[in-house]
Amino acid sequence: MPQPPFPLDQFTYDCDGERLSAVRAGTPDARATAVLLHGAGTGSKERLLPLLSAFADQDCHALAFDFSGHGGSTGKLSQLSLRRRFEQAAAVIDAHAGDAPLILVGFSMSGQTVADLVRHYGPRVTAVGLGAPGVFAAAAWDEAFADGTGTFTKILRTQGSWRDSPALPAFRAFEGRAVLVVPGTDTVIPAEVTESIEEALCARAQYSRFELPDAEHKLGLWFRDHPEDGRRLVAELLKGLDDGGWSATRRWLAGALPEKRTVRGSRRLTGGWSSQMRELPLDDGTDLVLRTFVKPFFRRHAPRMLAREASVLALLAERQDIPAPALVAVDAEAAACDHPSLLMTRLPGSVRVDGQEPARRLDLLAAQLVRIHEVVPRAEDRPRTYEAWTSAERARTPEGPVWERAVELIRREPPPHEDRFLHRDYHPGNVLYTGAGDTLRVSGVVDWVETSWGPADLDVAHCSTAVALLHGPEEGLAFRDRYERAGGHGLQSGPDHLYWCLLDALAYAPDAAKLAGPWRELGRTDLTPEVLGGRLEAYVRGLLERYGD
Repeated sequence: MPQPPFPLDQFTYDCDGERLSAVRAGTPDARATAVLLHGAGTGSKERLLPLLSAFADQDCHALAFDFSGHGGSTGKLSQLSLRRRFEQAAAVIDAHAGDAPLILVGFSMSGQTVADLVRHYGPRVTAVGLGAPGVFAAAAWDEAFADGTGTFTKILRTQGSWRDSPALPAFRAFEGRAVLVVPGTDTVIPAEVTESIEEALCARAQYSRFELPDAEHKLGLWFRDHPEDGRRLVAELLKGLDDGGWSATRRWLAGALPEKRTVRGSRRLTGGWSSQMRELPLDDGTDLVLRTFVKPFFRRHAPRMLAREASVLALLAERQDIPAPALVAVDAEAAACDHPSLLMTRLPGSVRVDGQEPARRLDLLAAQLVRIHEVVPRAEDRPRTYEAWTSAERARTPEGPVWERAVELIRREPPPHEDRFLHRDYHPGNVLYTGAGDTLRVSGVVDWVETSWGPADLDVAHCSTAVALLHGPEEGLAFRDRYERAGGHGLQSGPDHLYWCLLDALAYAPDAAKLAGPWRELGRTDLTPEVLGGRLEAYVRGLLERYGD
């Protein structure tokens, strides 16, 4: 094994009735303390020594220890639990980490322990590194690991039990630097667990994905044998240590702001799904909004998406009937920012998805869509032709005759249609309102990254699906009528309109819950996967009855 270049100090710490074997490097008065946590089974701190030294070489105090029943620590592994892991880690940190900011690095099972520590220490944790992490059901936290036949193992082997893990909301709330290390082959952690952890980290953190295509699950061994990758990981975790990893974005903002203006704070805006949205109050009392693409999929497509949004905002700047934000600055390719970003003005009002005044809101929603469809750009300013978000070949639906018929009805060429200017992602989550009763008004339409050129039916269909999920299938089916009463433009009839409606609705099967994630953040906790799945099927059935032959 390669010898660590930095002097290591071996020590023991009595905790939880056990003597824990530990090691540290660097000095406690360094700029941060990195705490490295090994995985389960045969995991130990020995694998992590090169990483420990890599942190010390970057002016960090670094700690690693063996959980009880592992490595040089006393105790039995069968008596260990997730709760005891957290308590042992917290005890070592409290005794030996000083008051410096914390960087937590956990492998495999310690992904859960890192999340528990993030909840415990709050803003003191400035960065987390997760190597092929696992998360576990809330019911498993107090259960001893035992011999592989006990309650812990039964919970672990229950399909989908990890979905209620308290680790996921902890990661979703974390606002510091986050690096997820993903091996090319992982036969231990299911891909859906990794995807859910990534989704949670992307909500607020300054996130990056660190891929090791040739590695397998035991990443502690990989970093032990590939110290150059360990140094790269340490560098990623230390980026922007003093400001949560947003150093480059802060510098870009300083240059993009109106003359002599400064940012006085930052507040995350709820409701976003594809990107992080932050309100930035300025010293003159005005507010801006920063859109940041952090999720890997959207980051890859950000150059085109943000360039499109910037051009649309410029196009709409002179229209009083479409309350869109004004463009301030854009860095679509992250040439100067940490992530692709767009800065725009803050519109008044808020997203409203509750049950208050739904009929009035839906009427205003439909009327605003009519006005959007009235935009007639010059040929050179037209947005790209629409893209279908599913097809008969790509649709993944539940079993049953309703779904089979729906899929068959989109197995055709698109109907002939008149092209118009489309928002393309128009739904209640992208519309702001002010007032109430007679003063209720649409005050803003946001999220123009998908703007397209295509049939008005497609915008109406997309909004109808969202309304069906949010307020029930009857309201979804009625949205076309609201649009036409407001002066709608050229919707098709019968099977042709049905084609566009099904093309949209089938894009949300079988996971209608994904669309509603931001709505639950806004208080619609009633929108469970079961409720949404039932509403989507009832809506599709209603479409077939209303528009089918």
